[in-house]
Amino acid sequence: MPRNVQRRVRALVFVTVFLDLVGFGLIIPLLPFYVESMGGTATTAGVLLALFSFAQLVASPVLGRLSDRVGRRPVILLSLLGNAISMALFAYSTHVQWLPWLFASRLLAGATAGNLAACQAAVADVTDERGRAAGMGLVGAGIGLGMVLGPVIGSLLHVHGAWAPPLAGAVMAAAAMLGVLFFFPETHRPQTERHQEPGRPRVRLSDVLARPGLGAVLALTFLVFIGMTNLQVSLGLLAQARFGWGEQEIGRLFALMGLVTFVLQAFVIGWLTRRVRDTTLVLVGAACMGAGLTCIAAAGHGAMLVLAMVLVGSGTGLLQPLMASLASGFAGSELRGGVLGVVQSAGGLARVVGPVWSGFLYSRLGPGAPFTSGAVAAGVALLVGASLLRRRVPDAPPQSSLKV
Repeated sequence: MPRNVQRRVRALVFVTVFLDLVGFGLIIPLLPFYVESMGGTATTAGVLLALFSFAQLVASPVLGRLSDRVGRRPVILLSLLGNAISMALFAYSTHVQWLPWLFASRLLAGATAGNLAACQAAVADVTDERGRAAGMGLVGAGIGLGMVLGPVIGSLLHVHGAWAPPLAGAVMAAAAMLGVLFFFPETHRPQTERHQEPGRPRVRLSDVLARPGLGAVLALTFLVFIGMTNLQVSLGLLAQARFGWGEQEIGRLFALMGLVTFVLQAFVIGWLTRRVRDTTLVLVGAACMGAGLTCIAAAGHGAMLVLAMVLVGSGTGLLQPLMASLASGFAGSELRGGVLGVVQSAGGLARVVGPVWSGFLYSRLGPGAPFTSGAVAAGVALLVGASLLRRRVPDAPPQSSLKV
């Protein structure tokens, strides 16, 4: 495959994911305030977040299988269109101050949130085993940078009206959709063009678990996201209870974590994977994440939270692209989109269960309990990662031709 086409796909995937996640980051930090303004409570906001994750959990494998059957480009376009419409509906709900419209917008957003798996599959299509983790790192860098800049932009736009951040998110999703429509090449030919049996392959959970290595990757994904959800639910509460910190300090902590993640995934992961096996780096990532969550649980000074976010950001920066790389390698080219969709759903399941579990631990056992639980999850992830050390990741060579 021409190197200029590979670079083009990777660059467009980065921009697509970045714009999509900036739009996501524009509204997520402000979501409780939107809910409250419409008469909802903190519990309502939690249900709203869980609704998005549940819809994503159900839809991601379907969209992943669809990308294997019809190609990556149509699924990415469909997902971005759904995101743009959901953001516009979100903005409308703030105008009419009607909570059901807000629920409808997040349900639609979750149901069409399949572009990440399709983008990861597109990167895997155009890279070999040696370059796959670096390619997935670029996807992760787009996520990290979007999540760093999104909340900043959202807080600046919010002064113009509650409708401004979600409307800006709709515009960004539409811009990404136009970029994919006019410039993104198809990286995966539909099965009918390769004379495959109709309806094959259909990726079921049992099929994924039957493939060597994929069960471990699913478990890793679930455990990592269970640990990460503690940050979203309980970190601000812990920092406020122990150190009197407010929204600005918490925002800076998350920005620091996002910056560390971005630097690792944009500039370091490719260099590391050329020198160290992916499975070994998974162990390093799980150890960093576990150490960071332990620091948060035991933090008696604000400096420990800063150190913790560097450690957690390092762990996340390593684990996210490596898990996607391992999943795509074990799946092979024919099942790649469907398998990545199932892996994304494992993360979605953690984001449904994790917030409820974290809130329960915080209220019953104290501020440090959710992070102790997350550290335990990271320890189990370390054991699961160790089970992959003896496995060789099959290399599915990239396809020799592209349709533009």
